[in-house]
Amino acid sequence: MFEEGLFKDKRILVTGGGTGLGKEIAAKYLELGAQVWIAGRRGQVLEQTAKELMGVHGGTVRTHAVDIRDAQAVDAMVQRIWDEAGPLTGLVNNAAGNFISPTKDLTPNGFNAIANIVFHGTFYVTHAVGRRWIAGGHKGSVISILVTWVWTGSPYVVPSAMSKAALNVMTKSLAVEWGRHGIRLNAIAPGPFPTEGASKRLRPDGSFEDATKTIPMRRIGQMPELQNLAAFLMADGCDYLTGETIAIDGGGYLANGASFTELDKLSDADWQRMRELIKAQNDKDRAGRTA
Repeated sequence: MFEEGLFKDKRILVTGGGTGLGKEIAAKYLELGAQVWIAGRRGQVLEQTAKELMGVHGGTVRTHAVDIRDAQAVDAMVQRIWDEAGPLTGLVNNAAGNFISPTKDLTPNGFNAIANIVFHGTFYVTHAVGRRWIAGGHKGSVISILVTWVWTGSPYVVPSAMSKAALNVMTKSLAVEWGRHGIRLNAIAPGPFPTEGASKRLRPDGSFEDATKTIPMRRIGQMPELQNLAAFLMADGCDYLTGETIAIDGGGYLANGASFTELDKLSDADWQRMRELIKAQNDKDRAGRTA
C-alpha cells in the first residue's frame, strides 16, 4: 500500500512503544524507513522490542525509559532526542492505562492511576514536543490513540473515558491553535485489536473474540489495518488533514454505542474475581519495571 522509504529522514517518537499497539505502529514506521524512538516505563521491555524490530526491519530504534506522568522527565527525554538526533517529525501518543471497575468502587488512587498517564502524561509529551517545533519553526504531526468512547462514553471505564475524551478535545483545539505552524494533530479510535495488556485488564476472564457477534463486520481488527491508518495519518501526502479522530472498529460503535454495557450483569462476586485477575497482571508488570 505504501512506497518503500516513505518515512526516510523522518524521526518519530512512540510512547508506550514497547508493547501492544505502540509496538505495532513503531514496527510499521521502521519498515517504511523512519528513525524510531520508543518510550515506556519498562526499560528491559523497550530494549527487547528495539532489538526485535531492528532484527526484522533493520533501521534504527532508540529507547527511553520514562514515566510520562513526570513532566520534568518527559521534557528531559524530548530534549535528549533533539540534542542527539535533531527535531522529531512525528509523535504517537499511545501510552495509556485502563482497567474495568464499577465506578462506585474506584479510589482516588485508582482514578489517578489512569488519569495521570492518559490525560496528564499525554499532554506533557505533546506540549514538550510541540513547543519545540514552534520555537524552531518546524512542522510536525501528532497522532493520539483514543477510543470510540470519546463519542459515547462508557460505563466501568470512567477514568479512561474521561481522559480519552479530553485528548479528543486537545486534538481539535491544538489543530486550530498550532495549524499556522504547520503542526497537525489527529487521532485514531480503534475497536477490538487484542493485545495482552488490554485483554488482561478489560476482559480478564474472556476473549475479545466474544465481541465479534455485535460488530457489523463480524470480526476483530487486524494489526496491519491499524498500522496502515497510522502510516497514512503520519505521511506527508495528507498535510491538509488535521483535527480529526478516525474510528477503525468495523462499524462497532455505530451499531452498538457504548462499550462494556454487558458488564451490568456481573455480581459482586464476579467483580471480586475480576479485581484479583487484574491485580495479578499489575503485579506482574510492576515486577518487570524493577527487573
